[in-house]
Amino acid sequence: MMRLSEAWEKYQLDKKIEGYSPLTLKAYCFQYTLLFKHFGDISIKDFTTDALKSYLINSGDHLKPASMSHRVRCIRSLFKWIHDEGHLAYDPAAKLKEPKIGKRIPKFLTDLEIEHLREACESSLENALFEFFYSTGCRIGELVKLNREDINFSANSVIVHGKGDKEREVYFNTRCSLWLKRYLDERDDQEDCLFITERKPKHRMSIDMI
Repeated sequence: MMRLSEAWEKYQLDKKIEGYSPLTLKAYCFQYTLLFKHFGDISIKDFTTDALKSYLINSGDHLKPASMSHRVRCIRSLFKWIHDEGHLAYDPAAKLKEPKIGKRIPKFLTDLEIEHLREACESSLENALFEFFYSTGCRIGELVKLNREDINFSANSVIVHGKGDKEREVYFNTRCSLWLKRYLDERDDQEDCLFITERKPKHRMSIDMI
């Protein structure tokens, strides 16, 4: 019978083929590691609904509801795959419930806070990054994939690739356009990427760097 580690390796491979982003897989891998630490490399047939519930209770008393929901979704996804692939006759995670999360009022920046952020920018790079985020509403994972040639300055638009590699067109304003052009004009490298590291050797900025 398949063990937990083997199930995870096969599951992870399938999700890569399906187009799961590296960030999503990294988050799932973290949850798998916690699951492995708790249960060890046991046979998947030894998992029961009660055992998984006990794990969630004992390991999640410090978690906020949103974090617990994420943990539950990761576990359900793994065991649904195991069941769908025919490795288990029943899915022990199917009945796991996510905690209720109250609706929150969205947080936003005031006009004054926006201006304070603008004043805090110390370079064309920082200004271009800030204005691009503020103007387009792009996710950071979408921004790091962009290349210079993706920017359409005539229409002030760009095609970004989001979750599941879905394409969408976003637009930026004149202020953003000016800072992007200034930033790109100041660069003396031949890198294709839109945003690069300031230190040499220059290369595409990572999410952590941004």
